[in-house]
This record gives sequence, C-alpha cells and structure tokens, in this order.
Amino acid sequence: MSGAKFEELLALMARLRAPGGCPWDREQTLKTLRPYLVEEAYEVLDAIEREDWSHLSEELGDLQLQIVFQAQIAREAGLFSIDDVIEAISQKLVRRHPHVFGEESIETAGRVVKRWEEIKAEEKAGKAQGAESILEQTPRHQPALLEAFDMGKRAARKGFDWSRYDDLLDKLREELDELAEARQGDDADALEDEVGDLLFMGVNIARFLKINPELALKRANRKFRERFGYIERELRAQGRTLEDSTLEEMEQLWQQAKSA
Repeated sequence: MSGAKFEELLALMARLRAPGGCPWDREQTLKTLRPYLVEEAYEVLDAIEREDWSHLSEELGDLQLQIVFQAQIAREAGLFSIDDVIEAISQKLVRRHPHVFGEESIETAGRVVKRWEEIKAEEKAGKAQGAESILEQTPRHQPALLEAFDMGKRAARKGFDWSRYDDLLDKLREELDELAEARQGDDADALEDEVGDLLFMGVNIARFLKINPELALKRANRKFRERFGYIERELRAQGRTLEDSTLEEMEQLWQQAKSA
C-alpha cells in the first residue's frame, strides 16, 4: 500500500505543476521553496517536543511534500528525479552500514557513529581537495547556530577542543568580561563581535556536553512561550494587562508558571 500511496502523491504533485494546474505551485522554484522546507522541518521538531504524535504524522507528510515538490521541479529542469533521490539515499545507507550490509563487525552505537563519520570523510575526501580549511565543508547557508555547532565538531575531531568542562566555563567568563568592556564604548561592531563570541561559546558548551544546541534552544523557546502565556492568562483573569502590571508582579507569576 505504501508504494501505491507514494505514487499517488507523485502524481498529485505532477498534476499541480502541469499546465492548467495550480498557479502558485507552477510559479515555485527550488529557491522559493527554501523557507517552506525550513518551516516544515521546524514544525516536525515542534510536534516531537510536544509529543503530539497525530500532529507529527501530519507534519512529516508536509515535510515529505517539500521533498516531492523539489524533486518534481528538478525533474522538469532535467536535473534529477525522485528516483535519483531515493537511489542516492539507499546507496548511502548500505555504504555507511558495513556492519549490517557488509562483513564488518561493530558492537556499540558509539562505534557506529564513529564509523559513519569515517566513511563520510572518505566519501568527501575528493570533494575537499584544494579546500583551504576543513571548516569550508560546513555549509554557510544553514542557520548560524547549526553552522557554529558543525564547525566546532569538525575542529574537535582534529583535536582542537577544550579538554575539561571547567576550561569552557573559564572561557565563558572571559567572553562575558569582554562583552562588559565593549559595553563601555560606543562601537556597535565591537559589541556585535562580543555578543557573537558569547553565543559561539554557548554552542561549544552544548557540543562538549553532547547536547544539540538547536534542540536545546527550541525547548527553551517552548518553555518561555508557555510561561509567558501563563502570565498573560493570569493577568486577564484579574482583569489586567501586561502594561498595567509591574515587573515584580510578572516575575511572581513567572515563578508560579515554573512550579505549575
């Protein structure tokens, strides 16, 4: 059934893009679809965070639509087809799991990850020839948080990393001191530099602790949204607004939301 359903989805997408189809769908390009791809990926993450499994099923469908959409546009342009996409990932899965599809023996999940990275590095060795830095392999177009995370991982794999957690804390304090110093002047660029350095350190602390900073920040955003919403609801129940409340009153409600 899954194969037939997938073929039906492909046919629907082709119909939307065909003459007489949907004007909006026909106007889209690989570049114009980029924001929607990112949006759908984040909505998938949000559904997982909230453990809303029925919603997750819907969001995964929306994400799959973006893949089918882009593959259809690429096919029309003679670039590749959805068959190429599926074939590429199928070959990659076989190639990067020699312990399943080959004769290698790997017993732990940690070793699987390491072997995956080794094979990935071998595959990209030719593409990286002539590059000035291994960090050039980090995509520049991804969100800054993920770019920083990826660069930190690549540098760490080459031995450029802190050896102790306390060393990261010392560096964090150093960045806070430099930010405080930058605040004393009126150089906006210097202030931006120091804020960036502070954020970069936060990402490295997350990486050192084996925490994905993007997922951690999404969780923090969700908590902030829920707790701030609690403040708004409580104030409305009292017939009041944020504007006519003091910071101390809002802080008290914030603490209530944390313990709720």
